[in-house]
Amino acid sequence: MTEPLALYVHWPFCAAKCPYCDFNSHVREQVDAARYGAALRQELAREAARIEADAPGIRRPLASIFFGGGTPSLMPPQVVADIIADASRLFDPTPDIEITLEANPTSVEAAKLAEFRAAGVNRASLGVQALDNTALGFLGRKHDAGQAIAALEAARGLFPRLSFDLIYARPGQQQDAWRAELRQALALAADHLSLYQLTIEPGTRFATEHARGAFALPEDDDAAALYFATGEEAARFGLQPYEVSNYAKPGAESRHNLAYWRYGDYIGIGAGAHQRLMLGGELRAARRHRGPEAWLARVETDGHAVTHEESLAAMDRAREALLMGLRLAEGIDPARLQRRTGVTLAEALDPAMLTACLDEGYLEWQPDGRLVATWEGRIRLDLMLPALLR
Repeated sequence: MTEPLALYVHWPFCAAKCPYCDFNSHVREQVDAARYGAALRQELAREAARIEADAPGIRRPLASIFFGGGTPSLMPPQVVADIIADASRLFDPTPDIEITLEANPTSVEAAKLAEFRAAGVNRASLGVQALDNTALGFLGRKHDAGQAIAALEAARGLFPRLSFDLIYARPGQQQDAWRAELRQALALAADHLSLYQLTIEPGTRFATEHARGAFALPEDDDAAALYFATGEEAARFGLQPYEVSNYAKPGAESRHNLAYWRYGDYIGIGAGAHQRLMLGGELRAARRHRGPEAWLARVETDGHAVTHEESLAAMDRAREALLMGLRLAEGIDPARLQRRTGVTLAEALDPAMLTACLDEGYLEWQPDGRLVATWEGRIRLDLMLPALLR
């Protein structure tokens, strides 16, 4: 009960649906932000009461709050401030609590950054995605490269910590152009970078267009070359790949996302949010209704919109912990894995596959006993893990 919590707040609304996006995001002409804000606070209060009932008199430390979406920068800053105030009252914020808000770099949203800073946000995550206007148009973004640069510069002056997202392996993308784009972005904001390979997700507009041959993605070898180029360019600015898709200067790692990857406790409120909480000596997994209107109605009627909650079996906990932890450069601490899941590392892994991965150089043991995926292994995790886990 002394391990810090993380809090995720989902704002499901966007100004437009990006053609590559399969997140739980929705476009609405009008949103009653006050009602949605009140419902978020109601769900937060309910989870805090459950935690208090499980350990009366013990205030859980709170290490991070993350406003994600959707597009949280469309939220009224006062709603953000109210949620931060509630969380600070219901839990015990750590002295260095990290409070992140995702924002798009359109001029309208960038103009609100100072208000979010005043509301208590101390880390911004900008959805830049590209610094090339042609690429931004293809990706369906509402900003251009100039607006992205202006937003990065504005955020740099407002927030103690700053991250931005880029999408690579775009159609026709060449390595030299990608390196130049990275250098420009990193020179503007070189604390933290989240990098995502463009993939075709079922049910998206890109899935339809790709199926009819409207565009082609780079071959696997070309995409891998772009990925490795990213690591080289990030290193020039002092950023290291602490997770498969994330680079940071030492100390600038996302503490909120580390809570997921290290398989810590986290609360998730809002439409479609998931959570993992240790209650009554069991790790409870929960998810909430995905539809914003149905979520709102259920919260206003029942006080929450949890549609499913279960106690995870020990081996399920171990699988989840390994799926997340092997994405990290620090890898898996066997002792922590056993404390958190009740399963030893040897019990969780197929011994023959483990040996094969070690022999191929995809996994390695560290002197302190951690199991880590190498650089080569981390880009193969999606293929490797199903065979590695029991």
